[in-house]
Amino acid sequence: MNRLTNPSISWPGQTSTSQRRVAVGGERPCSQSPAFAYQLLAPVHYEPNYAYPLLIWLHSAGDDQRQLRRVMPHVSLRNYVAVGPRGVVTEPSGYSYCWSPEFASADAAARVLHQSIDVARQQYNVNPRRIFLAGMNDGGTMALRLALSDPERFAGVISIGGAFPKKCAALSRLNAVRDLPVLIMRGLESLDYSESQMCDEIRLFHAARMRVHLRQYACGDDLIVPMLRDLDAWIMEQVTGVPALAESDAAV
Repeated sequence: MNRLTNPSISWPGQTSTSQRRVAVGGERPCSQSPAFAYQLLAPVHYEPNYAYPLLIWLHSAGDDQRQLRRVMPHVSLRNYVAVGPRGVVTEPSGYSYCWSPEFASADAAARVLHQSIDVARQQYNVNPRRIFLAGMNDGGTMALRLALSDPERFAGVISIGGAFPKKCAALSRLNAVRDLPVLIMRGLESLDYSESQMCDEIRLFHAARMRVHLRQYACGDDLIVPMLRDLDAWIMEQVTGVPALAESDAAV
């Protein structure tokens, strides 16, 4: 199934931690403060005269900003500048983080999102019209919430296994939201994001006349490689205007 269970997927040309440099064409070591921590990755063979799409990744619960290092080799090592902020809520273990649906946490998530964009644009040449927001599970729900609240900022939003956000007036900017491309991915055997919940959301998307594509996969609540490959293809479709989604995709 190609599940992403190995936390040590290597970055091309990766050296040991003691030898790793802050350099283009690779990764910057995790940077953090008490309020803001992030992982920033540059594309291989970075070209400073080209304005790259920016992919912002919101990790799933039980993980942290370093999940980006395991995800990007299966998305693309060349197409994007990528940044992954750490979740704003510390889990009981004290070693992992998540994205809470509470209003105060959503405000904190919006702040770290803006900081992530600023950090990426300060370090690399980023196209401000090609900023994509993606996340997994609770990170996917938060990605939807943040993108729908500020739709003009983003060229698209992707949620993998994350349900549509509730109790936050997500469609309060409906006219602008209708222009925002949305991709939702779900495992057919998901326990966290049920089929009935998905069907309710499809009716909402139809009523709102939103630009939503839905893809389902033969898995549960896992993150599998085909999801990430399709994420890359879908983003490149938004960037180039050339259709890339398979005929089996459901557009609503």
